[in-house]
Amino acid sequence: MLRSLTDQSPQGPAHRLASALHGLALLGLCAAYLQGGVNKLLDFPAAVQEMQHFGLAPAPLLAGGTIVLELGASLMILTGWWRGLAAALLACFTLAATFLANRYWDVAPPLRDGVANAFYEHLGLVGGFVLVALQDWRARQR
Repeated sequence: MLRSLTDQSPQGPAHRLASALHGLALLGLCAAYLQGGVNKLLDFPAAVQEMQHFGLAPAPLLAGGTIVLELGASLMILTGWWRGLAAALLACFTLAATFLANRYWDVAPPLRDGVANAFYEHLGLVGGFVLVALQDWRARQR
């Protein structure tokens, strides 16, 4: 629901700074998904090949769905349109992809450390998306 100009709280410098930092934080959280979605879109055969590498079928459909999810959910988060739902979807997607692609316990040293690092970094992304979803849902309840 739109508020009239008289209903809005003061928009001082601290509020503008906080708003800008919030937007930059959301952009940072979504950056890998925007980049990944664009790369997959520009090289769809490689995206299909990636799905096949992980044993996922039907690979073309899953590659297309991944592109739509990565780009669509990122744009939803950045614009605020159903931000909580989009963040929850990317959290679930990232968690599933992490357990599929970063199974460090199955990797022999010396590669294990790098894969383990990626695994835990992705868990951090999941946590960030969960926080965004919770923040959005709390704001909708007010």
